[in-house]
Amino acid sequence: MSPTQLTLGFGPAAPSLDQADFIEGESNQAALAWLRRWPQWPTGRLCLFGPPGCGLSHLAALFRAQAGALPVEAARLRAETLPGLLAPLAQARFHLVLDDADTAPDEPALLHLLNLAAEAGGSVLLTARSAPAHWPLGLADLRSRLAASPAVGLGIPGQDLLRLVLAKAAAERQLALPPALLDWLALRLPRDLAAASAAVAALDRRLLASNRRPTLADAQAALAEASLRATGLRSTGPRGAAPEHEIPMTSAAGPCPAPPALL
Repeated sequence: MSPTQLTLGFGPAAPSLDQADFIEGESNQAALAWLRRWPQWPTGRLCLFGPPGCGLSHLAALFRAQAGALPVEAARLRAETLPGLLAPLAQARFHLVLDDADTAPDEPALLHLLNLAAEAGGSVLLTARSAPAHWPLGLADLRSRLAASPAVGLGIPGQDLLRLVLAKAAAERQLALPPALLDWLALRLPRDLAAASAAVAALDRRLLASNRRPTLADAQAALAEASLRATGLRSTGPRGAAPEHEIPMTSAAGPCPAPPALL
């Protein structure tokens, strides 16, 4: 019998937001193409919008690294907080990322910030859940500024992209997961990129503790944990005990592909 390895409870590692860790897929191609056009954005502004788990945070991190942009939380943007941003914004050459722009509580402050960036020749990346055309804005000037800015939506990640993320996360952990297991998880995981990384992390912990090959029960447990972490859903409990047979190391899809080429 193989000795059980000791696992340390450091908790899940934060997902990497480096460019090397970004995987392009159908759901994010248009947004990525617009980021690559910087600094030639027509108005110096770009809005990216999409549902939770679609990769907005990763794209915003890529822009921050590319432009040296300052992150600003829209929910904290008010007339009284704006003066404190001027010095940091000047250091960042008025390049900024306005996260959750659709939650900004002070429309005049938001408009003033956009005007300051435009006057300084800076650039603003706004992220949101929906397109600016659907925001309940009262200021006509603010609506006009945003209507003139490109707005690009990110779709819900598809099964193929989830499988690539699963394969890459497993390769980074030197975790040999059968192609059939990757297929099984990609088919059942929430359409959320964080869920894919959380599932691999959960599998890694289980397999490191037991020092064995993965079983269907492991995959089901990882699926449940990833779903809870990524979506906050309450667990309804297992529907039945999973058989403790090992998942085959091959599938109809063939051998596990090498990690995808990264940007």
